[in-house]
Amino acid sequence: MSRSLITKSGQSSWRVATSKVEAFVTQTGGQLGPVSFRLGDKIVQPFSIAPWAEEKSTPPLPPILKALRGDFFCLPFGANAIRFKGEQHPLHGETANARWRWASARDGELHLRLDLKTRPGRVDKYISLRPKETTVYQRHIITGLSGPMSLGHHAMLKFPATEGSGLISCSRFLRGHVAPLAFENPAEGGYFSLRTGGKFRSLTKVPLAGGGFTDLSRYPARPGFEDLVLLESDQRPPFAWTAVTFPTEGYVWFALKDPRVLRQTIFWLSNGGRHYAPWNGRHTNVLGLEEVTAFFHYGLAESAAKNALTVKGQATCRQFQANQPVTVNYIIAAAPIPRGFDRVKAIIPAADGQSVQLISRSNRKICAGIDLKFLGVTDLK
Repeated sequence: MSRSLITKSGQSSWRVATSKVEAFVTQTGGQLGPVSFRLGDKIVQPFSIAPWAEEKSTPPLPPILKALRGDFFCLPFGANAIRFKGEQHPLHGETANARWRWASARDGELHLRLDLKTRPGRVDKYISLRPKETTVYQRHIITGLSGPMSLGHHAMLKFPATEGSGLISCSRFLRGHVAPLAFENPAEGGYFSLRTGGKFRSLTKVPLAGGGFTDLSRYPARPGFEDLVLLESDQRPPFAWTAVTFPTEGYVWFALKDPRVLRQTIFWLSNGGRHYAPWNGRHTNVLGLEEVTAFFHYGLAESAAKNALTVKGQATCRQFQANQPVTVNYIIAAAPIPRGFDRVKAIIPAADGQSVQLISRSNRKICAGIDLKFLGVTDLK
């Protein structure tokens, strides 16, 4: 693996690859994408890349939006429009905007580093691949940071345009919430469809702004709208998961996390509801599946304050201490599926922690090589 940068989809990027996976990581923002998974005779690229990625913009876009693709690590997570104790963090933090530097590389692993400026600290990013797996392991080690901080991963999938082409599921969640404030402003060319502040217990019955309910477990849906919901992850199981089955394309994408580190899951449903630049109604069929510890998408100030989740006992920030490094691990993977494999209903670990079994609602089963111990989980019962 070379430390040399190459241009990929408009961004200077590092490449890390095996015979099963090829991944690119942007120098600006450390954004992971595109990622190609070889599944038998087929190569799939689940992640989205912004349609303006190779365009010149006047005035220039913020780095995070110019590069927007795949998955990136946010510290702090959110818009960060409000200062926090004098700190003004960019959208989703320096980790999603600043220029990372190459630290080292070995077969199947890229190590990047970023020194934080807004609040002193350092983040080490490791992107790791394994020869026989269609899996990407991400590890972020945060050192020297003090005080409260929201954080998270911001994965974005691009769905085939056919309505309902992807079947979405997740491990058990405690409560679901629609964003408590209007997600878009029609006066500015943005439109949303879900009922502001709505509550739900199932992805299949989420309240609409105009009355009635909609199903968030099938996507694309609701063309012309942008929406955001948050799920409170159940923190009792050894790991939590999200999954999207693409039956026509013949594969499933899934992600695994430790729910005690990343306590919530955010769905950002982006289907052409923003008609202002650079979106211009063309960011469509994209679903953000974002694993976070944060108060929705608002930012550090709102996440560090008392809010509707903290009063229910849900932490929306992590308290950092400069002398105690914090590690955030996250796994994404893809696997081929047999005919008849529909929505994932369960992901079960093998006893040795080296693979998982995915079981569909139709009771079809597949196995995928995954090192669950990477998450820091030791009890897999």
